Amino acid sequence: METKLTDLSRLIRPRSIALVGASDRMHSIGERTLTNLLDHSDFDGDVYLVNPSKAEIRGQRCWPSVAALPATPDLAVIVVPAAGVLAVAEECAARGVLFAIVLTSGFGEAGEEGERAQVRLKEIADAGGMRVYGPNCPGLTNVNQRLGLTFSPSFPHDLVKGPIGLATQGGGLGRNVMQAMDRGIGIGLWASTGNEVDLQVADFIHYMADAPDIKVIVTLLEGIKDGAKFVAAVQRAAVNGKPVIALKVGKSEYGQRAAQSHTASLTGSAEVNSAVFRQFGVIEVDDIDELADTAWLFARAQPDASEGIAIYTSSGGTAALTADAVGSSGLTLAQFAPHTRELLRNRLPDYAAIDNPVDTTAAVLSDAALIEKTLGAVASDPNLGCVIVPIALDYGDTTIQMARTIIAAQKGCATPIVPIWMSDRMGEGYRMLVEHGFAPPRSVGKGVKAIRRWVEYGRWKRAHRLADTATPTAALPVALSTRSLSEAQAKQQLLAAGVRLLPNALARTPEEATSLADGMGYPVVAKIASEQIVHKSDIGGVQVGLQDAGQVREAWRDIMASVAQHRPDAAIDGLLIEKMAPGGGLELMVGVTRDPVFGHVMTFGLGGIYVEILRDVTRRLLPLGADDAAEMIREMRCFPLLAGARGRPPSDVEALEALLLRISAFVVRNADRIEEMDLNPVWVGAVGEGALPLDAVIIERTVQEVTA
Repeated sequence: METKLTDLSRLIRPRSIALVGASDRMHSIGERTLTNLLDHSDFDGDVYLVNPSKAEIRGQRCWPSVAALPATPDLAVIVVPAAGVLAVAEECAARGVLFAIVLTSGFGEAGEEGERAQVRLKEIADAGGMRVYGPNCPGLTNVNQRLGLTFSPSFPHDLVKGPIGLATQGGGLGRNVMQAMDRGIGIGLWASTGNEVDLQVADFIHYMADAPDIKVIVTLLEGIKDGAKFVAAVQRAAVNGKPVIALKVGKSEYGQRAAQSHTASLTGSAEVNSAVFRQFGVIEVDDIDELADTAWLFARAQPDASEGIAIYTSSGGTAALTADAVGSSGLTLAQFAPHTRELLRNRLPDYAAIDNPVDTTAAVLSDAALIEKTLGAVASDPNLGCVIVPIALDYGDTTIQMARTIIAAQKGCATPIVPIWMSDRMGEGYRMLVEHGFAPPRSVGKGVKAIRRWVEYGRWKRAHRLADTATPTAALPVALSTRSLSEAQAKQQLLAAGVRLLPNALARTPEEATSLADGMGYPVVAKIASEQIVHKSDIGGVQVGLQDAGQVREAWRDIMASVAQHRPDAAIDGLLIEKMAPGGGLELMVGVTRDPVFGHVMTFGLGGIYVEILRDVTRRLLPLGADDAAEMIREMRCFPLLAGARGRPPSDVEALEALLLRISAFVVRNADRIEEMDLNPVWVGAVGEGALPLDAVIIERTVQEVTA
């Protein structure tokens, strides 16, 4: 197998292209692709047409095969029927073609036979060192270079150049985003990867992270096949100062089924996907409108430490509506600098509102110059992060003047002005804003949501030391066989890993149990010890608060009798005798699961009986850094309890952070064998008292599975 080429520049900007399956049959895939390449692209390299049944097409010579070409192209675009794709791929690989775009459908999305063909396609490419894009995809569109390697008839209509890069799996939603160009958005590159037999969305995120003509990366995901590759790509983008905005479909069971039938991708857990996005600064959005609004705002300006929002409008009701949206989103209205207030006071009528929000009133209807005199001053205020200009209605010349002033004011300041076009009447003012690249959101709610994403990303970026060094644990196939360690075995491993525990030991006889309890000091807890019994309390396998040797002996009899009744099949090691946790404190939980896409993920939150009821948890992909551990704890809704709310003593948060980091390190060291962990409850005391796992479950892959 040859080494895979990771530099995608000859795919994005090829010097020579072979179109295999070129056709002059109107509206066929081969004809549409040829038309886009010859008529609507600005490509000055060599184009080779391959069709064994044609001597020429449109005056250009046709070659019978890739093997017969006079030179080896950088790229082959394959548009032949599915039954012929593998033979063409073998020719391309043998010839040394660097990249192949397979537009043809009928592979992994089309059942078992198609899946076998897709596996074979990958084998051919890997053996020849050729990278494959697709199959089952609409192609690649490099708008900034005006190169359409696609059969889409929309290509010549969606050619607004710009700093946004788009990476999707599905073609329909991708084209929907491309047509946001009609709002004034420029998208420089669109990769729609289809079934991802080889190249994935992550490869193009990585490419765009380094591409000088791309400032903002947008992605629509149905599934993520390689979690480590995705994480590396978004980390690279973050290090290079390029925000990644993601819309992930397949969050519900219905959506997951639809996504899998479409591209045969893993969709993964929605909670885990969202947690990974947050951890690595990916801005997750909920719909296409929000995607477009947010991408446009980031392309206009990057957020800085100034988070204050200004509202500028000529309608009191609109001012109140927008102020409500700002407040409900957790954003802050800025306090204007004294010189801004003075200018507004001098320029606007006495009855206008000069505090934030600014309500110019209907005075602008009789004096449109008021907008020009005051909007620029507001936009230039030093306390602002951005200015919202909600336009409630199309008011003819006045609205045109408003648009003209917004355009002029933006040229004079770096603070982004966000005009929100609320009316269904798309008049000349709207068209002017679009022509100047403003892409006005169509409602106050949508506009403010985009601004909130923008502000939150700025906070994330300022809070994180960006480095593309963390590597997730391996996302191994689902384990065929696992075994659960007994609590005693699990705690032995944790103790060896440096995790602080209460004194505990395994007793194999009643006499040994009382001796151990006497040595630890009372009160103690007694728990059944068996690899086959995970939920001990459910079958009477736990007794707490034992105060003397007599109670320990009685607990032995009662526990053994109850376990024999409920689980006569279980192999019993004895009782785990453990020192009782001190009074007070809070019960939390730490869990680790192996996600099929990203590898090990830690879940932390309120524990004991409340974890399943309140679901107050946070998640991170392992390994954790110190910042991750601190953030996991502080993101919980119940964190005020840990911080000392309502007169409670502050909890030992520092010990909790240390515990999370030790568990992370333990899992990473043993990543090949640990399938799952559950520490619940974890007792945390007041400052200085520590954080102690009171119960521990570790589920391992069997030796045979790890070896395999």
